[in-house]
Amino acid sequence: MRKSKSISITIVGLMSGLVSMVPTTEAEAGFTPIDFPDATSSAALDIDSAGDIVGRYVSAVDGNTHGFLLDRHGEFTTIDAPRANFTVAAGISSPGDIVGNYRLRGEPLMVRHGFRLSSDTFTTIDPPGSVFTNALGINRRGDIVGRYCTVLPCLPEKQHGYLLSRGEFSSIDVPGAAGTSAWEINDRGEIVGGYQGTDGRSHVYLLRKGQFATIDFPGAIDTAPALSKGGINSSGDIVSYYCAAKPCSLNNDSEHGFLLSDDEFTTFDFPGGHATAGFGINARGDIVGSYNDKSGTEHGFLLNPE
Repeated sequence: MRKSKSISITIVGLMSGLVSMVPTTEAEAGFTPIDFPDATSSAALDIDSAGDIVGRYVSAVDGNTHGFLLDRHGEFTTIDAPRANFTVAAGISSPGDIVGNYRLRGEPLMVRHGFRLSSDTFTTIDPPGSVFTNALGINRRGDIVGRYCTVLPCLPEKQHGYLLSRGEFSSIDVPGAAGTSAWEINDRGEIVGGYQGTDGRSHVYLLRKGQFATIDFPGAIDTAPALSKGGINSSGDIVSYYCAAKPCSLNNDSEHGFLLSDDEFTTFDFPGGHATAGFGINARGDIVGSYNDKSGTEHGFLLNPE
């Protein structure tokens, strides 16, 4: 995992339209660290069926956040939206389309735009009225999910999830929730995300055939704190992370990754890591995410199933 190159391609489109629309075991073997060369921090956010991985890193050279693609052959490619000084690659589909978010040079620090990168072409994704958009997941059909806000700062309790399918946006809001985020959509159209409950806690949800189901790790203080991210594969396996004790932060040992498969939870922690989060899972069961070392530096990882 030593090679790297960079791509920066023209933004060519703007999508619009809005339609309104809800005891564990330990696994430590099989971890591989993922660190972009010469980065001060890295995180792996999604993985496709072929083993290609996308994520983000902070450059030691310019101090900016960049997206990356790590292909199955171990070659890194930097992904920068044109004229942007902040880019994150958050999701990848089996055909290789990538989604994420960016901020243009000169824009306020809190502003974000979603994007889709397909056949070397960037397309901007901004739901109508949004001032902050993350595109987080994409399936084989090209359906895209994410989160957006119409006011800044885009706090968890102000967020709305969305589905972009065939050029039309649909908002996703868990009934009664203070805020909702949509993370990933699989090829069956099942959506996994997070929401802020009226109890002040973070929860994971699964949206299947129009019905919401809440997912809470047993005994957790929060499941996916701050509605961060998680993933779902074509079999319906779900990954994310949970907080076992306050304070809930990736800078302490209260954060642990989890896999939910066949109604059974499994925790996973990067060996020697300070905190672990699962962000994406593919059809083979390969999991990607991030962990913090004891100094607080974030690193990506790949976890292969046994």
